[in-house]
Amino acid sequence: MIDECLMAEFRIRGDDCPLADASRAADAVVDVAPPLLRDDGNVLLRFSSEPNEAFTAALDADDRIRYLYRAAVDDRHSYRCLSLQRSVVHELVSAGFVVESLRYQRGDAVLTGAVVGQEILQAVMETAGETVGVELERVYALGPEEDSPVAERWDLTPAQTEAIRTAVEMGYFTVPRGTTAGEVADAIGISKSAFLERLRRGQHALFSQVFDIET
Repeated sequence: MIDECLMAEFRIRGDDCPLADASRAADAVVDVAPPLLRDDGNVLLRFSSEPNEAFTAALDADDRIRYLYRAAVDDRHSYRCLSLQRSVVHELVSAGFVVESLRYQRGDAVLTGAVVGQEILQAVMETAGETVGVELERVYALGPEEDSPVAERWDLTPAQTEAIRTAVEMGYFTVPRGTTAGEVADAIGISKSAFLERLRRGQHALFSQVFDIET
């Protein structure tokens, strides 16, 4: 058994996959579940974003996208589709990178995941070095408290996770309070009422699990 597991974060610039192109064209921020590669080389995608009709239209018009489905979930749009084109992400996955989170923001992507052992890390780093537009942002040891992303550990939606994390980072929960709800909402790019609703839903989900209360 290998005891060593590292987390790595990469930034991908200039990818021309459908999600990168659509997020760039529509000025959108897109949270993506780990993509699933089929035997035929096509990719099953699951992702979400703030409501953005230009983003949806860009995907719908892309000949590389098939079976696009959209649903409204917690003030966000959730998507499912099939992509006929692989992204740069799959080059790293093929080298042994285990995807934990992926976000496209206006064309660029931030990819976080795990590498198990130095040999896998070396293979992933060599692949990153040979792939245009891939930059290593940071590497750190995986601790017991980081065995899974916050959203997965506590069953929060990406929107709820973003609201709580941004509120903590900006001092919303400090005493005295370091910022206002309106300022946090502005930082996220949503209305004050939408932020407060996400915050309450996220806190409810989090505290219910912490205190093992069924609701």
